[in-house]
Amino acid sequence: MKMKLVFTGKTAFPYINEGTDIFKKRLTHYVPFEIITAEPSKKSASGHISIQKQLEAELILKIIKPNDYLVLLDEKGKEFNSIQFAGDLQKLMASLQSDLIFVVGGAFGFDQAVYKRANMLLSLSKMTCSHQLIRLVFLEQLYRAMTIIRKEPYHHE
Repeated sequence: MKMKLVFTGKTAFPYINEGTDIFKKRLTHYVPFEIITAEPSKKSASGHISIQKQLEAELILKIIKPNDYLVLLDEKGKEFNSIQFAGDLQKLMASLQSDLIFVVGGAFGFDQAVYKRANMLLSLSKMTCSHQLIRLVFLEQLYRAMTIIRKEPYHHE
């Protein structure tokens, strides 16, 4: 099983890229881990929101294989504390025969086609967060979950 994080578009903030790189390196000590940027063409950026979401959906769905387990980071998703997330992640990883794919959508969220394909919706907060910043926040939580699973001294409870 591989774990992947997919997001749309590049970030404009160097500190997010730096943090993303740090947590990607840390995660590869636990599981084969990959970050994939699905970047719509430049001309699509000026389109209507529905068109932008549809173009992003096409890119996301091309990356996902039929048997992959797809988790969308979405404000309407299930919320966990860190211990609960680690427990559910551990169960999921033990039961999967395919890759585990987490997806952060663009600024306008996901197209209905992506929602239909999803196996799970996961929320990190009831508060709205930048789709760029949430990448880094999620990677830290994913790393935290892996250290909890391994009983390593990163998380303090």
